[in-house]
Amino acid sequence: MTQRPVMYSMGKSSCCWRVRAVLAHKGIEYDNVIVNTFTNENKNEAYRRINPNQKIPSLAIDGHVLTQSIAMIEYLEETHPTPPLLPADAVGRAHVRAIVDLIGADIQPIQSLSVLREISKDAAADEQPARMQAWATKWIARGFEALEAHLQTTAGTYCFGETLTLADVYLLPQVNNARIFKMDLAAFPTILRIAATLDEESMFKSTHPSTLNDNP
Repeated sequence: MTQRPVMYSMGKSSCCWRVRAVLAHKGIEYDNVIVNTFTNENKNEAYRRINPNQKIPSLAIDGHVLTQSIAMIEYLEETHPTPPLLPADAVGRAHVRAIVDLIGADIQPIQSLSVLREISKDAAADEQPARMQAWATKWIARGFEALEAHLQTTAGTYCFGETLTLADVYLLPQVNNARIFKMDLAAFPTILRIAATLDEESMFKSTHPSTLNDNP
């Protein structure tokens, strides 16, 4: 009997939401184990043995432990190609991956929890939230300026034309991060329009961070 996949994650992580959404889209059932990075559960020895990098998510599947959300998502796309999340043509795939990297490499890492903790560690405790918010909103806005311009050349109903792709899997969790920081996104109408559509997609509704009830 094949063992069910196990995902190590928490609700508030946008990286984890990406993978949950793809698992839902592919119809893959799995067990979820909460690893709360706000309380440093990712730093304990038990989790270190699962993922030496001590980041979330991690995915135990098919006898392997995968780390890094993009590696997990590409694995799921290759092993469960239906329904697809990448275009059939090479140029289309390149455009989608460019959006994925813009979000996953340029925007999200610079506003991650570890970075926010580092830039606020010298502030008084009551000043740390404001410093974190100022940093995150500055860099998300800067990234969204580039993303908005890019999407104006590729978007239809979704980030790339009329079909859900990995670009959308990356977009909505990042928009949710912006919402958490109470950002005004009026300057990014294409991003807002696509996010409103994605909010209603079952793959995102069923995997929304609120469904895990683990947020501090």
